[in-house]
Amino acid sequence: MASEVILPKVDMDMTTGTIAVWHVKDGDTVKKGQAIFDIETDKAAMEIESPADGVIRIGNAPVKAVLPIGTVVAMIYGAGEEAKPFAGTTPAAAQSPAQAAVPAKPEVAVAVAAARTDGSKARATPLARRIARQQGIALDAIAGTGPRGRILASDLASAKPAKPVAAPVATLAAGMDTEAVRALYKPGSYSVTPLDGMRRTIAQRLVQSKQTVPHFYLTATCTLDELLAVRERLNAHAPKTADKTPAWKLSVNDFVIKALALALQRVPAANVTFTDDGILQHSVSDVGVAVSVEGGLFTPVVRSAENKSLSQISIEMKELAGKARARQLKPADYQGGTTAVSNLGMFGVEQFNAIISPPHATILAVGAGIETFVPVNGQPVLKTQMKVTLSCDHRAVDGAVGAELLKCFRQLVEEPALMMA
Repeated sequence: MASEVILPKVDMDMTTGTIAVWHVKDGDTVKKGQAIFDIETDKAAMEIESPADGVIRIGNAPVKAVLPIGTVVAMIYGAGEEAKPFAGTTPAAAQSPAQAAVPAKPEVAVAVAAARTDGSKARATPLARRIARQQGIALDAIAGTGPRGRILASDLASAKPAKPVAAPVATLAAGMDTEAVRALYKPGSYSVTPLDGMRRTIAQRLVQSKQTVPHFYLTATCTLDELLAVRERLNAHAPKTADKTPAWKLSVNDFVIKALALALQRVPAANVTFTDDGILQHSVSDVGVAVSVEGGLFTPVVRSAENKSLSQISIEMKELAGKARARQLKPADYQGGTTAVSNLGMFGVEQFNAIISPPHATILAVGAGIETFVPVNGQPVLKTQMKVTLSCDHRAVDGAVGAELLKCFRQLVEEPALMMA
């Protein structure tokens, strides 16, 4: 029996995916477990293996086309089966951004377990599940007309909503459409860079965050002189590797990660995640760290950062940043997390507000260390100071809790010896 090759869900938040490269050609003979294409997410490019032995017939799934998760992109025909051409689905890249999340021919999309976010056990295509979720239709009460009783989008035409219909969340920023925007500018005065999978996903997540997460912001100024002195001493005593280079080199960001992780342990009311059913209280501090790469950014996670030494955090962050820039992060490297750090100090930015990345309830925006004169016993003294801004999800973190977290963080940064107690 022929085997379907689908565009899989390799990240918990994925609704669409992009094929970065095909490793085989239409009509090739493939082996089970052989890499047949790479799927591009906003975090990495991951190899997808053949589910069976046989002859592969590739559908209308060209490289860089944006396709809905669950789309059948190829068929594999075994011994004795007719390896007939496979048409596949129309790629969403040819559609508008709002249409890109909807298959042109939903009947050929495969319902995968990861897409069943509504709790229903009914077999349905991803499009049918999406329509049912938006219109409040109970799938368990629908008789499917698709293969093996699968519910198709057309089966929902006469179904009545079981609950009030909620307005769908916009996938991209609302506003003028592409042609209306381009009409404002003289032809030839601009070039167009198509949205790749990373940039489209970043746009979707940030719009979702600003639309659904009520942000508030708290800013504090931290004096860094003691931290910088401790950092210099620790780096001077770093052990040497076989090639006589230091085994690690601590950055200010390593201290920031450690301080935020410890502060979350001391203010557990801020180490939380909001869900519709309740607040998740985390026992460890998993700190995501924004890493800038060409075309976007990744946020790999330092797990249980409160239990790691500064040198461990430094070594781990160097490895994670290298994997991020090489597009080699695995889901375990970036999924989850309880908070995040975004540091633009190295670019000379003194202060900014960062957007929370769900499911986190907080994110810390870190500015540059700036030398300035501050009054000490009535006399001006030159100090290095750094502004940090904590963004909080007000559904889970109240103002006083956020202020307590920031106060604890500041104390740890200004007295770094406390991080080693």
